[in-house]
Amino acid sequence: MTQLVNYVRLHSYVYFVLNLRVFMISKNMNRFFVFRFILIVCAILLTGPVIHAQTFETVSPEDAGFSSERLKRLSDMFNEYSEQQRIAGGVAMVLRDGKVLFQESFGYRDVESAERMTMDSMFRIASQTKAITSVGIMILQEEGKLLINDPVSKYMPEFAQTKVAVARDDGSGYDVVDARRQITIRDLLTHTAGISYGYGPAQELWREAGMQGWYFAHRDEPVRETIRRLASLPMDAHRGEKFVYGYSTDILGALIEVVSGLSLYEFISEKILAPLSMNDTHFYVPDYKHDRVATVYSATPSRGIERAPDPGFGVGQGHYTHGPKVSYSGGAGLISTANDYARFLQMLLNGGELDGIRILSPKTVELLTVNHLVDVHFRNGEGISLAFDVLMDVGARGTPGSVGDFGWGGAYHSTYWVSPKDRLVVVFFTQLIPSTGSDIQGKIRTLLYQAMID
Repeated sequence: MTQLVNYVRLHSYVYFVLNLRVFMISKNMNRFFVFRFILIVCAILLTGPVIHAQTFETVSPEDAGFSSERLKRLSDMFNEYSEQQRIAGGVAMVLRDGKVLFQESFGYRDVESAERMTMDSMFRIASQTKAITSVGIMILQEEGKLLINDPVSKYMPEFAQTKVAVARDDGSGYDVVDARRQITIRDLLTHTAGISYGYGPAQELWREAGMQGWYFAHRDEPVRETIRRLASLPMDAHRGEKFVYGYSTDILGALIEVVSGLSLYEFISEKILAPLSMNDTHFYVPDYKHDRVATVYSATPSRGIERAPDPGFGVGQGHYTHGPKVSYSGGAGLISTANDYARFLQMLLNGGELDGIRILSPKTVELLTVNHLVDVHFRNGEGISLAFDVLMDVGARGTPGSVGDFGWGGAYHSTYWVSPKDRLVVVFFTQLIPSTGSDIQGKIRTLLYQAMID
């Protein structure tokens, strides 16, 4: 509760001071007096608890059932990849039973300036935003404000009658037909609504509408308006028939705004970020944190890296520090730290609670993290929950893990997973896009599990 009070208190101070300044200047008060008065007010208001990042207890690997000697292989791999310029740098955290057994920053936050990576470095997490937005939807269901089996059109009428572009068998083009049924919220959560990132059969129409790719930070309009235009475009498949990855979670973000009456950032700040003390998670980075944001690099054909364009669009530094700062992408918009994201994941592993603060009920977390696909293929050995991929068959997937593990990743080559059976939370952040040819995610999984001895 203290963390939530502090968070609200800080934002109240800022709001109060800004409005006080406007009022006093509007009354033609002496500017020097105004400045002195605001300094005094700030000194009074800010006396008290200061917001700090909430960290986890640290234990030795052996106390958590891991071998320090064998974990060194993971550390060595990180340093080797950085030294070989296969990746600029990154941050990794591993928790078991809610305690950190491994945390390491390696390489460089910015290669050109030789600025080292640190544990508090901030990363564009792209599609790792989706899980937070999905939790937001489940919060609204718990509050009785929606049901995930509701049609989306109940809240956003433009989705009442949608179209599907069906490719012709002879390859001569496509036909636009009426959707066989309406899209439900659950279709969006499971990516079975038939909505891609604009590269389906009718991709030229999506391109003309400016609706291609996952990147939103450059847009100078609220996400609600973007999604309103999207609804009129021919989609890629009929609802419930196949897994199609795309704008579904951005639609959910706009839905949260409609149902809650708040912006997506206001909603997740109030319901998720503040309660969990995720104080370094933002859609757009505050000025005083700019120097903590890791630089984006791109993989080259020679297995090296090069600095990505600035700002670029998706492949680039982005508009997260300088830009319109208007569009809140529920599908791929957040910046975060490894510690913040680990707190979010640990809350889920705990059944919806962290540090005595409950975000979701255990039954809702169970619903959120089990497979929901029926007669729809995703990947060998894996299903799709309401927010994550879910491991169904270890042998069919062919990589280490346990049945019930859930996770996902982001466009900048970050990844994470949670293992209820092994009581693990694993977070890896880096900034590499495209990441063509990189095998670091597979190495992380393999080298972590070879060090788990109990």
